[in-house]
Amino acid sequence: MSTKTLPPLRDVIARYDLMARKSLGQHFLCDLNLTRCIAEQAGDLSGSIVLEIGPGPGGLTRALLDTKASHIIAIEKDQRCLPALHDIAALANQRLQVIEGDALKTNYRALINDHPCSIVANLPYNIGTELLLEWLHEIELYRSLTLMFQREVAERISAKLSSKAYGRLSIISQFCCNVQLVMNIPARAFTPAPKVDSAVVHLTPRAERPSDISLQTMEILTAAAFGQRRKMLRSSLRSLGGEILLQQAQIDPTLRAENLSLQDFENLARHLQKANALV
Repeated sequence: MSTKTLPPLRDVIARYDLMARKSLGQHFLCDLNLTRCIAEQAGDLSGSIVLEIGPGPGGLTRALLDTKASHIIAIEKDQRCLPALHDIAALANQRLQVIEGDALKTNYRALINDHPCSIVANLPYNIGTELLLEWLHEIELYRSLTLMFQREVAERISAKLSSKAYGRLSIISQFCCNVQLVMNIPARAFTPAPKVDSAVVHLTPRAERPSDISLQTMEILTAAAFGQRRKMLRSSLRSLGGEILLQQAQIDPTLRAENLSLQDFENLARHLQKANALV
């Protein structure tokens, strides 16, 4: 199919009366040049299943159909958007499957059935972080994640040590994946325009991730460390062993969580897991 035969997105939105709903975190990206750029940031999708979450009227969906992905699965909760998506599916030579459903309640492992899979999505603002954390728990299922968030969230995911955005989400994401912030998208590109800019983050499973540390352990550790981020580690980690744990990991107890690198957290997590038999 050629997506060029489809009507402009603004006409589709008008035809189906698709006013974006704040309750669903909706902001429609109508600039097809930008949606094409987002699809390109996902890299080579040849032969992959691609999951798209919250496709809305289908701007990014069109761009994904122009790639060499073998199959696109679009999960949409808003029933109002389904006719517009079915219009695209009718021209897609069975490459587009539209599923009405809640992304937070979807069994992704069963859906993709062990096929090579990437996720490319303009995520609803109100559930983006929650979805990311869910996918990180099963990151072995995916070739890559190319995801749009509010810019502040994207910066937290990709933040490096010593930056203001560096925190728990940075550590957890980068423990599981190699992370790059690859695109900034201004608020004016959306309909309606949100109050903040957005950004696209590209994540690929981290080949060198330590196999002896579980994500659960890292979540427990970072929740304690960053839960009271202005306190010294000997205080914020008191419930997990405090100074004894820090001594075992050879980390200065007067430091704060924001002073520790990913490797420092991995060192701490390794000792914590051994001490508490966490899995």
